[in-house]
Formats: sequence, structure tokens, C-alpha cells
Amino acid sequence: MPTDLPNLLTLSRIAAIPLLMGLVMLRIPAGDMAACAVFAAAAITDYFDGKIARERGITSGFGVMLDPIADKLLVAAALMLLVGFDRLPDHALLPAIIIMLREILVSGLREYLASLRVGMPVTRLAKWKTGFQMGALGTLLAGDSGAPLVGLGFLPVAAIGEAMLWVAAALTLITGWDYWIAGLRHAAMAGNGRGRQP
Repeated sequence: MPTDLPNLLTLSRIAAIPLLMGLVMLRIPAGDMAACAVFAAAAITDYFDGKIARERGITSGFGVMLDPIADKLLVAAALMLLVGFDRLPDHALLPAIIIMLREILVSGLREYLASLRVGMPVTRLAKWKTGFQMGALGTLLAGDSGAPLVGLGFLPVAAIGEAMLWVAAALTLITGWDYWIAGLRHAAMAGNGRGRQP
């Protein structure tokens, strides 16, 4: 049900987006740091919603559908905010574009495979990709302006975030390619009449 705790945690990621927008729009160090905290809290719910659902045996079709949507909306919103408010240098636009394109590709692929009643499990490498991606975006939202507020002014926070974004983009290409090959394989099986399962 939509009111189950795991689904509420998933919905909270979507609900965090307007708050994230408002904080970034303040254009002040405290707002940047708060945006980082909100994003980090929202990202952490991605771990706990699935964990709680499995432990309590309350996995639902609604949750399975909503979880990847919430993830992609949160990531897309963070990337667009960073680009829209000139928080990303030109050389960091490429990994941002790679990440966005991969999310669109995998979403379409998942929808197609769902029509074949084929699931696409999340790989360990994809989990690493998500970790670097969320870490990079949270770090970039804090930026160099917010770091001094928590005693980290001596660190090149923005540069660290950019480096993490490049790592996430590299993992994005690898996992995206793996998913694409798997999708083509299932499509070929479907064409031979073996794709659908009873």
C-alpha cells in the first residue's frame, strides 16, 4: 500500500525535491549546506525502503514501480539545479550528461523487459555507481561555500565532487552497457518465442 513505511520513505525522496530547489535558490552557504543534508537524507532512504520492505515482507508492486522513479527524479533534479545555478564547470557537464542519458536508457529498457515479464536485477557495480553518484551530487550541492560551516573549508570540496562525478559516469557507462547487452539478449529470446515466461 502507498501508506506502508517503505513506500512513504520512497515518496519522501520525491517530496524532498521542492525543498532542495528552495535551498539552492537561496544562494547562500547555509542554504548550500542544508541542500546537501536534505539530499543526503533523501539518498539514504533508498537503502532503507528496500531493506525494510524485505525484512517485513511488505514488498508491493507500487513500491517496485515507484522506487526507481523516485531515484531518477532526485538525481535529475540535483543535476539540473547544479547546471542551472552554474555550480558545475564546463568540463563536468559531460559526466552529468552521461548520467542523465544512461538513466533514460535504462528506464526504457526496464519498461521493455517488464513487458516480457523479465526482471533486471541490480548488480553490485550498479550499487557502487549509485553510491558515487549520490556522494558526488551531495558534495557538489554543499560546494566550497558550504564546507567552512562544518569545519571543512580546507578541503577542495567542489573538486572532490567533480572527481566523484567522473567516477560515477565511468561506472554509469559500464553498467549501462551491461544492461543494454542483457536487454538485447532478452529481445532476441523474445523474437525466438522464448522471452515470455508463464
